Amino acid sequence: MDRKASIKVAPPGPKAREIVGKDTRYLATATKAAPVVARRAQGVLVEDVDGNTFLDFTSGAGVINTGHCHPRVVEAIQKQAAELMHFAGTDYYYKVQADLAEKLVSITPGKFDKRVFFTNSGAESIEAALKLTRWTTQRKQFIGFIGAFHGRTMGALSLTASKPVHKDRYFPTMPGVEHIPYAYCYRCAYKMEHPSCGIRCARILEELYFKTFIPPTEVAAIFMEPVEGEGGYIVPPPEWAKALREIASRHGIMLVDDEVQAGFGRTGKWFCIEHYGVEPDVVALAKGIASGFPMGAIVFRKELDWAVQGAHSNTYGGNPMGCAASLATIEVIEKEKLIENAIKMGDLLHGRLLELQKRHDCIGDVRGRGLMQATEFVKDRRTKEEAPKLRDRIEELAWKNGLMLLGCGRSTIRYIPPLVVSVDQIDQAMEILDGCIKEAVKG
Repeated sequence: MDRKASIKVAPPGPKAREIVGKDTRYLATATKAAPVVARRAQGVLVEDVDGNTFLDFTSGAGVINTGHCHPRVVEAIQKQAAELMHFAGTDYYYKVQADLAEKLVSITPGKFDKRVFFTNSGAESIEAALKLTRWTTQRKQFIGFIGAFHGRTMGALSLTASKPVHKDRYFPTMPGVEHIPYAYCYRCAYKMEHPSCGIRCARILEELYFKTFIPPTEVAAIFMEPVEGEGGYIVPPPEWAKALREIASRHGIMLVDDEVQAGFGRTGKWFCIEHYGVEPDVVALAKGIASGFPMGAIVFRKELDWAVQGAHSNTYGGNPMGCAASLATIEVIEKEKLIENAIKMGDLLHGRLLELQKRHDCIGDVRGRGLMQATEFVKDRRTKEEAPKLRDRIEELAWKNGLMLLGCGRSTIRYIPPLVVSVDQIDQAMEILDGCIKEAVKG
């Protein structure tokens, strides 16, 4: 495999087109971002079936934090598969599941006794958090944020509020969820500026919502993302999370931290909420937890535990191979100092994006933490009018030139390479991006 992005056949090539045709013929309509047909991958690089090599600045949609096919993770999965592939960890016991639970308790935020429930995905982790907080508090309502993405299952979907297509034709979803504006300083819903705003986007809960139509005594939990992912990689002021924690605590409301996209070293901390000095009651995990193996979990205060057998369960949660992959993932992050690399490379990437902003008026905002970075594209910096077509064209040109990117929000591109990314790879990615922006603007 090439050591950097290299386009040998204009993608999609003939082999790729054949597979795309078969996929279109037999698979349900999904959310395909580009006709890139992967054959193999290693680290930050993905090779397609026609021999092209791409820089993956998507991390497989925020999953491959340790890089594609990390040898230690591959070895752990292969070894576990040869010994025990499945044994219903919700009904029986095995060491690798207990070991992973112990490790997750040790690295997640919160200096209190915790428990773990294993799931298979981010959406299932959110479903578990919904059921846990509702069961424990015996309250029936929830608060989420506009722009949030928590999954597509019917409970998680009720919290999701990033795109109309997610909810179109699915009404009614789970009742009892109210949404308020996120801490989106670049496009403040209240037309205020930070810090003179006094974090109104949090304070408004008590000043308005709790006094009008949301009885706080009926709210089981507030679900928040420490960086709003699908909504546009929006980074809130640090005081926002602290204010939510204080409000929740005053009213006996649980604070659920969705770390599905932001966790496992992505932002330069094990979990993004650590940047804000906040201890949530429940942490929802998935994506980067197992380097590509379907896996998820919630970690929560011990006193919230269902404590009744059968109140919640599943078949595959805590699968032995998933647990082995997750333990290996955590080991790699620790031993290879990938959190430190996320800080170093994140600073470099952020700086390079700021340089591009100086050269291209269409970049309205650059934001992010660690290797969770984004640029928001606009038609006019003064009016901040969104430029979704320009964003989509840049994304298209990028993969055609060997750089895989994903959009988010209404007019934003996210940059989330694996945490093993190097200086040279960031340099090449930014060179490709620079050229794609120039071509898209001319077009």
